[in-house]
Amino acid sequence: MIHRARLDAMAPRDLYEVLRLRVEVFVVEQQCAYPELDGRDPDAEHWWSTADGRVTACLRVLDEGDGTTRIGRVVSAPAVRGTGAGAALFAAALATLPGPVVLGAQVRSRGFYERFGFAVSGPEYDEDGIPHVPMLRAP
Repeated sequence: MIHRARLDAMAPRDLYEVLRLRVEVFVVEQQCAYPELDGRDPDAEHWWSTADGRVTACLRVLDEGDGTTRIGRVVSAPAVRGTGAGAALFAAALATLPGPVVLGAQVRSRGFYERFGFAVSGPEYDEDGIPHVPMLRAP
């Protein structure tokens, strides 16, 4: 099941499970000690999917203030990788965004985003020891 809500409208348990998944993957699995709670969540629209009472994937959508939307913190739970759960959530969120959409993709995930019409829009950069590329999907 796919859900979406602003931070203030999320049930505490849902917020906890979304943050738990992000920390489990980005901080623990990828071994990146960084401020996961970066101050942008209060202004984001959060999307997450659930199965059997567990969050299977999540992402956040941010208004960049210049007519561009940013998708970030895209993550799937290890148990559902390769099942399409993350792709279904990403497609649902993307379908609601008519204008240009940007994101910072881990280089190893570039092909995933290209399937949704994104193209590399700048040089590769390092973020917390992981190679990334900026990507854009034009309207």
